[in-house]
Amino acid sequence: MPSGPARVEPMGSFFSRGGVRGTPGLIEVRVREVTQLFNSMDPSPFHERDLDADAEEFIISWALEHPSAPRLKLVVHLSRAPVEGDPTAMIRQAVHHYFAYRARLNWLEFKQLMRQGRTALIVGFSFLAVCFGLGQFISRLGSSSWHDLTREGLTISGWVAMWRPLQIYLYDWWPLRRRGSIFRKLSVMEVEVRIEGPVGSLKTGSD
Repeated sequence: MPSGPARVEPMGSFFSRGGVRGTPGLIEVRVREVTQLFNSMDPSPFHERDLDADAEEFIISWALEHPSAPRLKLVVHLSRAPVEGDPTAMIRQAVHHYFAYRARLNWLEFKQLMRQGRTALIVGFSFLAVCFGLGQFISRLGSSSWHDLTREGLTISGWVAMWRPLQIYLYDWWPLRRRGSIFRKLSVMEVEVRIEGPVGSLKTGSD
C-alpha cells in the first residue's frame, strides 16, 4: 500500500540564535516510515531519489532560520521501525546526495544569472550611450519644447535600460548565493534517526 506524502511535523527544540557558540542548527522531522521522506514516483535507486516536496520544503525552511549556525543537524523521528534494520546510513547518504545535487544546480543557476547580468549590462550601457549621444545631438539643434521633451525622453529611456543589470547585481544574486550556502550545509549535515515504534525506545545515530 503506498505510503503517501511525508507528514513532517515540527518538534519542540530548535537551534536558538542566542545559544552556545558552535551549536548546530537542529532540524527535526517526524514521519511514519522512511519512504515518506522521498518521492515515491522517482524510479532512481533509493540513495539517489529526490526528497518528497513537503519534506524538502520543511527542511530548507528551517535551515534558513539558522543563518549563523556553523553546521546543521537533521533528526528524523520514525514511528515505524524498518524491517531492513538501522536506516541511518541510507537516509544520510540519500539526503547528502540530494542536497549536493541541489547545490550544483544552484551554482549553475548563479553562473547563468551572472552571464545574463553581463549581457544586460553591455546592452543597457550601450543603449544608454546611444540615448545620451542622441540627446546631445538634439540639444545642438536648438531649444524648443519638442527638443527638450525628446532629449529628456531619451535620457529616461537610457536609464530604464540599465534597470535589469542593476537589479541583478544589486538584488538578485545574493538570495541565490544564500540558498546555495544552505544547500552546501545540508549536503554535509549530521543525520540522526530515532525510531519510536512498537519495538520500544531505540535511538540510532550517525556517530
